[in-house]
Amino acid sequence: MENLEMVKSLEAVLFAGGEPISKSKLSQIFEITEKQVERLADKAIEHISAADLGFTIVKLDDSYQIISKKEYAEYIKKALEIKRRTPLSAAALEVLAVVAYNQPVTKSFIEQVRGVDCSGVISTLLEKNLIEESGRLELPGRPLLYSTTKNFLRCFSLSSLDELPELPDKNIKSAEFAEQLEVISDI
Repeated sequence: MENLEMVKSLEAVLFAGGEPISKSKLSQIFEITEKQVERLADKAIEHISAADLGFTIVKLDDSYQIISKKEYAEYIKKALEIKRRTPLSAAALEVLAVVAYNQPVTKSFIEQVRGVDCSGVISTLLEKNLIEESGRLELPGRPLLYSTTKNFLRCFSLSSLDELPELPDKNIKSAEFAEQLEVISDI
């Protein structure tokens, strides 16, 4: 297959997929190495950028996805009749920061850091698909573990958790964690 044809094929697969598709899956689909998938994705990003289209390809950890550009969000909301969601509360941002910087974590760990009950906030973050259950801790009672999702990366415009700002101090308070994250009011 020609190089441009492979680029267009990758764009088509990502468009049809709707959700992030891992490098390993793309490697299998195109019968190339994951390193070649990365190069192919970079070419696809350049191809779309050069065409100045209303969407782009983003890398989310080890996956790729086609997304619409932020500047067209207003029109997309109108077209899909999406109601404006309420922004995350300060408590939700604090919990999200604790999870993002320490994952996987238990509810009791989050509550210990924050000093208050977090049940409602955790439920809200689960509903918004910003965190997910990621297993159970091998302790009595087997408490649930929580981690951030690919949706978290997408909402905060991060390719991976490595892009989170560094914390200046391990003893930083949970409210200061939230300030480290870029607040996007339309999550």
